[in-house]
Amino acid sequence: MRHLYHEIEPKWQKKWDEAKIFNAVDFSDKPKFYGLVEFPYPSGAGMHVGHIKAYSSIEVVARKRRMQGYNVLFPIGFDAFGLPTENYAIKTGRHPREITDENIAKFSNQLKKVGFSFDWDRVIDTTDPDFYKFTQTIFLKMFEKGLVFRDTALVNYCPSCKVVLSNEDSQGGKCDICHSDVVQKSKTVWYLRITEYADKLLEGLEEVDYPANVKQQQENWIGKSRGAFVDFPIDGLDEKLQVYTTRPDTLFGVTFMVIAPEHPLIDKYKDKIANMDAIEAYRLECQKKTEFERTQLVKDKTGVKIDGLMGIDPVNGKKIPIFIADYVMMGYGTGAIMAVPAHDQRDYDFAKKFGIDIIQVIKGGDIEKEAYTGDGEMINSEFLNGFTNKKDSIARMIEEIEKIGCGKAGVQYKMKDWAFNRQRYWGEPIPLIHCDKCGIVAVPYEELPLRLPNVKEFEPGSDGESPLADVPEYVNCKCPKCGADAKRETDTMPQWAGSSWYFLRYIDPNNANELASMDKLNYWMPVDWYNGGMEHVTRHMIYSRFWHRFLFDEGMVNTKEPYAKRSIQGLILGPDGEKMSKSKGNVVDPLDIVEDYGADTLRTYVLFMGDYGAASPWNDSSVKGCKRFLERVAGLTDILSGEGMSKDLESAFHKTIKKVSSDIEETKFNTAIAAMMGLINQIYGKGSITKDELVVFIKLLSPFAPHLTEEIWEELGGEGFLSVASWPEYDEAKTIDDEIEVAVQVNGKTREVVKVAKDVDKDGAIAAGKEAASKWLEGATIIKEIYVPGKIVNIVIKK
Repeated sequence: MRHLYHEIEPKWQKKWDEAKIFNAVDFSDKPKFYGLVEFPYPSGAGMHVGHIKAYSSIEVVARKRRMQGYNVLFPIGFDAFGLPTENYAIKTGRHPREITDENIAKFSNQLKKVGFSFDWDRVIDTTDPDFYKFTQTIFLKMFEKGLVFRDTALVNYCPSCKVVLSNEDSQGGKCDICHSDVVQKSKTVWYLRITEYADKLLEGLEEVDYPANVKQQQENWIGKSRGAFVDFPIDGLDEKLQVYTTRPDTLFGVTFMVIAPEHPLIDKYKDKIANMDAIEAYRLECQKKTEFERTQLVKDKTGVKIDGLMGIDPVNGKKIPIFIADYVMMGYGTGAIMAVPAHDQRDYDFAKKFGIDIIQVIKGGDIEKEAYTGDGEMINSEFLNGFTNKKDSIARMIEEIEKIGCGKAGVQYKMKDWAFNRQRYWGEPIPLIHCDKCGIVAVPYEELPLRLPNVKEFEPGSDGESPLADVPEYVNCKCPKCGADAKRETDTMPQWAGSSWYFLRYIDPNNANELASMDKLNYWMPVDWYNGGMEHVTRHMIYSRFWHRFLFDEGMVNTKEPYAKRSIQGLILGPDGEKMSKSKGNVVDPLDIVEDYGADTLRTYVLFMGDYGAASPWNDSSVKGCKRFLERVAGLTDILSGEGMSKDLESAFHKTIKKVSSDIEETKFNTAIAAMMGLINQIYGKGSITKDELVVFIKLLSPFAPHLTEEIWEELGGEGFLSVASWPEYDEAKTIDDEIEVAVQVNGKTREVVKVAKDVDKDGAIAAGKEAASKWLEGATIIKEIYVPGKIVNIVIKK
C-alpha cells in the first residue's frame, strides 16, 4: 500500500466529521476525560507550527483516552477580542466583526486539515454576545462583592495602542501587543482585587499537578512575604512614615529612608521643604520612565535628599535623612522604605553615592567593599546583640516594636490588583452606569448582554479615550435605580476576560440562562489535563484560577481549582535556531508541510523533533525522515503473512505497547515514536508481519498519524473507526526478555558478548562465555572463572 496522503487525509476527515465520533456525550456512563488546550487568537496570519505543537499533546492523549474507553471532551474555541484585529480594522476600514469571522473560518479550516479530533459542536467565540453575556455576569458578581473598584494611579500606558496595560502585559517595559515602549501615565482605572485571593491562589497550588517551574513562577508572581510594618516618626511633625520590611531585625542599621517621588507627604509639607524646585524637576524625570526602568537593580542610582524633613528611627531615636528616588513606587507596599546599606546592595550603592553612614548590624563580610547579605551574629543592635538565628531575632524585634507601639507583624504581596480596562472598541463592554445621584450602578442582569454598538469609527482619542465615548446613543442612558439621565462606562474589558472562564462554557455552550448547568459542571469539571505555553503561566493561568475560585466561593462551580494537571510545550524555533518571525524569514507554514508531506507527517514530526517541553529547531531533513517512516508503515500491508503473534516479535511488541503507553502519559512523545520506528526496523528485518501484529502497530500509531492508520484499518477489514477501537494491552511477563546479553571478559578486558537464557546458572553462563571467547583462551591456563549474574563472565588466565 502507498501513502497517498492527498487522498487519504480528506477522506477520513470527512468520515470523522459525518460520524461525529469525536463529540463528547454529557452524562455518559464511561469515565470522563476533559482535555484542554489554550484556545487561539484568530489572527489574519492564520495558524503557525507552534499551534500544531501546542495542541498535539492533548490531541494524542485524547485519542488514546477514547481508545481506552473514556468519554472525551476535547474542545476548541477562539479568543477573538483584542487589539490586533481592531488595529487591522482601523487600517483597512473594515468592521472587526467581519474580520474576526473570516479569521475564525480560516483557523477552523486549517485545524481540520491537520486532523485534530476536536468536538466541533462545542466551538465558542469570546466575541459572541451569547458568550460575553456571562463574562459580564461574572464581572457584575465581582462588583457586587466589592472586588471591582476604580482608582486614579500611575499606570503602564502604550502610546501606540493607546491603552492602559497591566504589569503582566508590559513586562520588560514593552507593550505585549505592539512591543513599543510603555510610559507611565496618571489615569482613572478599573481594577479587580485579585490581591484578595492571593492566599487562596497559593493554597490551590498544593492541590494540583503542575510542573515545579510553573508552580514556582506563580508563587514568585504572587510574592507573599512575612515581615513587619514599622512607623517612623517625622521630626517636629505629628506625622509618621510607615514602611514594610521583611528584616525588622536590622532596624538598628537604618541610616536613611527613601520615599516614592509621588508620595503625598511631599505635597502636604512642601512649605517646609527648602529644595522643592529640585524635587519637582526630579519628579518630571521620573514620569518619563516606565515602572520597569525605575525598578531595575542594575542602573545608576539617582535621588534627591528632602531638605526640611527628617525621619526618626523608632528603636533608637536617631534622626535619619529622607530621600526621594525612582526605584520606590507608590503602588508597591507603602511607597516608603527604610534603608539598611550595610546589608542591602542597592541601599549600599545609594549610600556610597550620597555619602550616607553605613552601620553594620550582622557580623560577616567586608562592608568596606560591599553589602553583607548573609546571615550571622547580630551586632550594634542593643537587645539583639548575640542573636545568631535570623528567625529568633526577627521575632524578638517584632515583639519589641509591638510593645513600644511603633509597628506590628504583617504580610505583603508582590502581586498588584489587576488593571481591568481598555480604552478601545473591540472588547466586552463594562456593564456599569455612572449616575450623578446614585453613583456607579450595575446594568441589570436581565439587560445582559450589554452589546457593543455597531460603529464605523474605531480610532481611540488622542487622550486615550475609548471610541465608545463618541457614540451618544450608546453612552446616554437612564439610571436603573432612579431613572435619571446617566452615562454608560465607555471602557471595555481586557482580552484576558473571556479566557478567564472559557473552559466552563465548553461544558454547556448553548445554555442561555447560566454559564453552565451545575449538573454538567459536576460531570465534567475539573479539566483533567491542560496544556499551554510558559508565557501564560503568570497571566492567563493566574487570572483564570482567580475567577474560578471566586465562582466557587459564589457556589457557581463545583471545584476550587479549574485545572487538575498542567503541561508545557517548548517553542519551535526556525531552521536557523532563532525564534520564528516574518522579519527573519524563518517562519514555517504548517499547511505547506501538509501539502508537501501530509498532515500525518506534520503531526508526527512536531512530536518527534525533541523533548516536548524544550525549544527545538525546525529541521527539513527530519520532516522527510518522518515521511519515510510513514511510507514504511504503509508498506507493511505488502508483507502481511498469517495471524496471531509471531514468537520472534512477541516480546518486542509487548515492550513497545508498554513504552508507547507510558511515554504518552509522560509527554515523552519523541521516544514513543522512536520506539515504533525501532519496532518497524525489526519487522522489516524479519521480512513479514501478521495481521494481528499490524493491528497492534496501527493502534499505537493512531493518535500520532490517524489518517494513514484508519486507511490501513479499513484495508484490513476492521469494523468501525480505528480511532475508537480498543487500545492494545501488554503482558508484563512478555516484556522481559527470555535471553540476556552478557559481556565476556578475559583478564578484565571485554572480548565478546554472548546471549544466554535469562535464568542461566553460573556453570551455564561460564560455559557459554568460554565457548564465545575460545580464541582468547587458546594455550592459556585458566586461573579463575567469575560470573556476575546478568552482567559479565570474567575468565582469569595465565599464559
